[in-house]
Amino acid sequence: MKKQNVLNNVRVVLSHTSHPGNIGAAARAMKTMGLDRLCLVNPKSYPDPVADARAAGAVDVLGNARVCATLDEALSGTVLAVAVTARRRDLSHEMLAARQAASRMLMHAAHGEVALVFGTEMSGLSNAELGKCQLLATIPANPEFSSLNLAAAVQILSYELRMAFLGETEMPAAKAMETASFEEVERFYQHLERTIIDTGFLDPANPGRLMQRLRRLFARANMEKEEVSILRGILTSMDKFIRKN
Repeated sequence: MKKQNVLNNVRVVLSHTSHPGNIGAAARAMKTMGLDRLCLVNPKSYPDPVADARAAGAVDVLGNARVCATLDEALSGTVLAVAVTARRRDLSHEMLAARQAASRMLMHAAHGEVALVFGTEMSGLSNAELGKCQLLATIPANPEFSSLNLAAAVQILSYELRMAFLGETEMPAAKAMETASFEEVERFYQHLERTIIDTGFLDPANPGRLMQRLRRLFARANMEKEEVSILRGILTSMDKFIRKN
């Protein structure tokens, strides 16, 4: 029986890339490792001949790249989004080294679409973008000189994904579940925020970082569809109670 190529369920998302050469080089890095699904969120310059030149033999990956206006659009339909970051952030989600993150991604890719998210060259991903993901991945580079070119980072994570795929017979089996999609989780967060505002628990004039903390909490849970439905049902019950009183 032919082994399922779960790499087909992996999309690489580049957010607000400023240099077209990095887009082309990232496409080439992906293709060498068997990845071909590239999403670009508001690239500064695309299409661009510089990107074509850097892509070399991967112009097909580049030509089929999907351009999105927002990260939400790029993550649509995913069951897991992994943000690549060079440093631990305050109130961050669970962080894994690239190799462990790749194995985790492929376990979920057996059941649905997953995304590997990279930020802009100068500042990486914003806290708001990190909040859209459920897991952080980092490359354990030299701590005294850890700055990696964007395309080099894409190459390393793509390599780890391929190695995890080639050795997936030794990977622990993923539990049977239907993970909640990105859209379902985002609708839950929106519902949760509305409800805790209505109850007075959250002051919209002084929100602090409550929603950021709650996103981190629920990201660790890796919620299934049924679990999200239960939580939404609880919130709906609370909404009805509030309206009655």
